Amino acid sequence: MRSDIESRGVAVPGPRVAKYYADRASAGGLQISEATDICLDASGYPKVPGVFTQSQLQGWRTVTDGVHAKGGFIFCQLWYTGRASSPNLRGGKQPISSGGIPMSGKYLDGTDCAENPPRPMTVDEIYELTEEWATAAKRAVEVAGFDGIEIHGANGYLLEQFLHDNVNHRSDEYGGSLENRSRFLLEVVAAVSKAVGPERTGLRLSPFNYFQDTRDSDPNGHWLALCEILAGLPATERPAYVHMVEPRFDEILNEEQKLATLAEYTSEPKTKHNSLTPFRNALELGGIKFLACGNFNRDDAVTKLENKQADLVVFARHFIANPDLVARLANGWPLNPYDRSTFYGADPLDKGYNDYPFYNQAQ
Repeated sequence: MRSDIESRGVAVPGPRVAKYYADRASAGGLQISEATDICLDASGYPKVPGVFTQSQLQGWRTVTDGVHAKGGFIFCQLWYTGRASSPNLRGGKQPISSGGIPMSGKYLDGTDCAENPPRPMTVDEIYELTEEWATAAKRAVEVAGFDGIEIHGANGYLLEQFLHDNVNHRSDEYGGSLENRSRFLLEVVAAVSKAVGPERTGLRLSPFNYFQDTRDSDPNGHWLALCEILAGLPATERPAYVHMVEPRFDEILNEEQKLATLAEYTSEPKTKHNSLTPFRNALELGGIKFLACGNFNRDDAVTKLENKQADLVVFARHFIANPDLVARLANGWPLNPYDRSTFYGADPLDKGYNDYPFYNQAQ
């Protein structure tokens, strides 16, 4: 939420954004961008960039050029928020979702979710949005210069609103069984892979997500089945990687509270539950790389890799607060503390974004 507003629903990544990503680029390093709109009103959040106007694509080209100049790589995370943002943030358009179940609480603009519920997508709308995802991916790679795409199928946004059985109560081919609930996501994966190549296609998932009222009845079993489906896809449709969030991570609960809640919510022995390892093992059979994120630090990230529980470990909040995180981790330098209150926008816009200092070796 740091881009420059050009018109309603259109925000363009400018010099502020280019500096942020260039500062964090390193030779061989992979960055995954902030969630980015595939089309007008994909999110409606203020100052969120998109890849659907020429000005946005030109802005992103400056970003990717800066990353590439330092030998880095960058994928664009593409999303559609569905029921997670209000009509007011979308020019009055009613949100869409797998069904008509609203989130609890209030939207970002303070309006009540229950008073502004989503409507179920029609099958034709699902087809149209699938193609929109693929077209956005092609623009992002061919015009904006991204090295690849990460499809956002996590954190309670539209694709995950189809995956979780507490949200998706459809009775057509996009609801009911795990195979049906996964259909929209798999069709997006296939379309994006066809548009930019499977080697440039990644996927973000969060099976243990509670954020935005998604709580599946069997996250371990359902997402394992999804991973087995992904691993068995034709090579032309199989993503290069899957990026998952550790069960201990939660937007609201602390780590102890989240794990305790997961333990209460599941009925099978705890030893069989709440680990990313089975997902990683299933994906590995299809040659799909596994990225893990969520509360990692210098020590447990190394352990995760040495135990072959992930191919890459992803840092987020520490990377926000430490533009030179790679050098700090490599040299054992202390990390800047992060300010959670400025993760999603601030006033001024550089606060908590471009004002974190690089490490001073003379200290």
